[in-house]
Amino acid sequence: MISRMMSTGGQKSFIYGLRAIMEAMDSGTPIDKILIRKGLKGALFQEFFDQVRTLQVPFQYVPARKLDGITRKNHQGVVAFLSPITFGRIEDLLPGLYESGKTPFLLLLDGLTDVRNFGAILRTAECAGVDGVVIPTRNFARINEDAAKTSAGALYRIPVCRAAKMASAIEYIRQSGVKVVGVTEKTQHYYDQVVFDGPVALVLGSEDAGISPAIMDQLDAKVRIPLAGEIESLNVSVAAGVVAYEVVRQRRAQAQP
Repeated sequence: MISRMMSTGGQKSFIYGLRAIMEAMDSGTPIDKILIRKGLKGALFQEFFDQVRTLQVPFQYVPARKLDGITRKNHQGVVAFLSPITFGRIEDLLPGLYESGKTPFLLLLDGLTDVRNFGAILRTAECAGVDGVVIPTRNFARINEDAAKTSAGALYRIPVCRAAKMASAIEYIRQSGVKVVGVTEKTQHYYDQVVFDGPVALVLGSEDAGISPAIMDQLDAKVRIPLAGEIESLNVSVAAGVVAYEVVRQRRAQAQP
């Protein structure tokens, strides 16, 4: 069963019930995240859970009261939030960019949790000509109407690829000839000291912890933004804009006769 609830931010859509969500997954309905009641068991649930894991759909265990707060109907211990977009795969996107003659420009977002930051980054990415954004399957901001609104519609215009393992996605991107550059304060090199003339992927980390150590080990280069004030860091969406437009600046300069 599909339920649509009205809110001040627009329309929220979710599905509840084991069979209903299984049918949705079978049909390719884009799902942002599934909430599962802690301790849920049974043969049908195991079949459901096997499908969730096979399709790499994000899920989270929650107490029963969390699900009851979403719907009082017979949810059977599971609720799935629908995504406003269909997610792509970087393994499909990147070859297509090369085949079309483009010089790939990607953003990789590691553990972002604020949906408005995500929306703001998408808006900047679309304006800067970014070809695609890669996000992790788990531990990421909700992909919902708030993200779409904050992005000013960019969520529907720029490909968003979801990766079960960001480390594996980055390794694939690097092997495809793309330079992977992390934006972090943990370096002495400034963002305007790196050449961005070829294929490039900018990596930005979470609002609190930055880029995870495992991802840091995979970077081809690290850059920072100079700060003159007492606050130690910029908002991640602002940092994304600063470095993304340095890529734009360098490419425009290179294209001029």
